[in-house]
Amino acid sequence: MTKEPKRTAQELNKKGGQWTFLSNHAHVLICLSKDPDIRLKDVALLVGITERAVQAIVKDLVDAQILEKSKDGRRNQYIIQTEQKLRHPLEANHSISELLRLGK
Repeated sequence: MTKEPKRTAQELNKKGGQWTFLSNHAHVLICLSKDPDIRLKDVALLVGITERAVQAIVKDLVDAQILEKSKDGRRNQYIIQTEQKLRHPLEANHSISELLRLGK
């Protein structure tokens, strides 16, 4: 069994259209859960948005107390508060950890 190489969001969008089921906030959170030391530049490439948009999303997640940011030398490390509930009333009975399981 061979592993399929990782494709960027731009490559995937060329094949299947421009919409996805999850928001960019969810995509950023999934990237950070897979690699808490990942550079935001790399998250931007994976999600298919600008680095500035990723920075704004990270700020939103920090402000909502879903994400904690700490310094590790010159780099940031991200800690996700997985017990937090999702924000929309339709998903409010589900936790961040349940969302992150989608990304595995």
